Amino acid sequence: MTAFAELMAHQRETQALSQVMGRLGWDQETMMPRGAAPQRAEEMAALEGVLHGRRTDPRVAEWLDSIDEAALDEVGRAQIRHIQRAYDRASKVPAALAARIARVTSEAQGIWAEARAQDDFAAFAPTLTEVLALKREEGQALAASGDVYDAMLQDYEPGTTGAELEAMFGALRPELTRLRAAVRAAKAPPQLTGDFDEGAQMKLTRQLARDFGYDMSHGRVDKAVHPFSSGSGLDVRVTTRTSIRDPFNCFYSTIHEVGHGAYEQNISRDYLLTPLGSGASMGVHESQSRIYENQIGRSRAFCGYLFTQMREAFGDFGVADAEIFYKIVNRVSDGFIRTEADELQYNLHVLMRFDLERALVSHDLQVGDLEAAWNDRFEADFGYAVDKPSNGVLQDVHWSVGLIGYFPTYSLGNVYAGCLNEAMRKDLPDLDDELAQGVTSGATGWLGQKVQQHGGLYEPREVIEKASGAAPSEAPLIRYLTQKFGELYDL
Repeated sequence: MTAFAELMAHQRETQALSQVMGRLGWDQETMMPRGAAPQRAEEMAALEGVLHGRRTDPRVAEWLDSIDEAALDEVGRAQIRHIQRAYDRASKVPAALAARIARVTSEAQGIWAEARAQDDFAAFAPTLTEVLALKREEGQALAASGDVYDAMLQDYEPGTTGAELEAMFGALRPELTRLRAAVRAAKAPPQLTGDFDEGAQMKLTRQLARDFGYDMSHGRVDKAVHPFSSGSGLDVRVTTRTSIRDPFNCFYSTIHEVGHGAYEQNISRDYLLTPLGSGASMGVHESQSRIYENQIGRSRAFCGYLFTQMREAFGDFGVADAEIFYKIVNRVSDGFIRTEADELQYNLHVLMRFDLERALVSHDLQVGDLEAAWNDRFEADFGYAVDKPSNGVLQDVHWSVGLIGYFPTYSLGNVYAGCLNEAMRKDLPDLDDELAQGVTSGATGWLGQKVQQHGGLYEPREVIEKASGAAPSEAPLIRYLTQKFGELYDL
């Protein structure tokens, strides 16, 4: 075997084991008995130890050194780029630290969930302090003498920096604040009322998953406290949640996660169990989930279709027509929960978390002061006070599982989605006629061809630039939100 073939064989086994670890995480969120948490933490730590050993295997360096990249095609060079990056990263992190992070974050997930249920941040603070210390240690190892937060970002959005995100978000925030103020001063649409059977919600939500091209023969839809997508290739699973008073929570959580899942399912099978066999970055991933959920799923055209589906599922549910339904779906409402926020306010939630976690990493903010800092910032941004920790600092799972540097990719994904939507609409002038019939294949096919099939072949911003024809910018998202909510609220 050539060095490249040997390296790729080693890599496929590593990727397969990584998928097994991901399945353990899926099980922990959906089906694992609560009492199994301590054992699961040991299982995750043991498997992380095996994976770390494979990722830092001295043979990887030998294979990389002996490969002539000039003799490889574009795909081969991209594989090497990913493997080299992963090897360099893993080699900087001691195996004992990687295993400890895996063990502590697995345990922390259950501690967070219990503290959230009890609305007791103090019960979680010591664990968060430990997680943060471990992640800082990891970040320092990765950064050498560079910026620790920038090093953390590379796990989720390779090539970006905190300063670049700060500049982009700095341009986005005042426009969001201005538009939000205008909307809050205008007359609001009605709200959805009544009870909606949760079994019927799950039946319809699985139909919506299929409507958006999710392949149920290689996936499934389950319930979880915090919706997520897991897996790649031939086994891609999504979760959602139900609320008897809020079926939109279920439907749009599903559509959002299907965006993630469809991305993974639509990557070229040639890249299966290789570094190219998953999404280019979390920002690009989020662009798919957000464009599925918002620019497609909350469009006037698709809302007309969803209105008819809800009438079939629930009968007359008190909404007179599709236009009123569209306004209800897109209503800007006060609320505490990021995942339930409307399009207009969602990014304000993310920008707050971005600033807070940067302050935590830099020691400018201590964990003991985090709840007060969160509450102060929330009231300043949204104009009302957080009522309890589960609606505030304890609402998200991310920090408990060590995903520090992840939050900004949510807003970056919205920026990318704005770029993609503008380009897609130019290429598909009849798209709304299809969406009104519940046919999403034009939109999802365009995204599959332009973005999803390539997996990790290109760098994140290169993916968006190739698909949209321009460098990523917040301007298309601002134009989209201004037009949409200007029409909805007669601004």
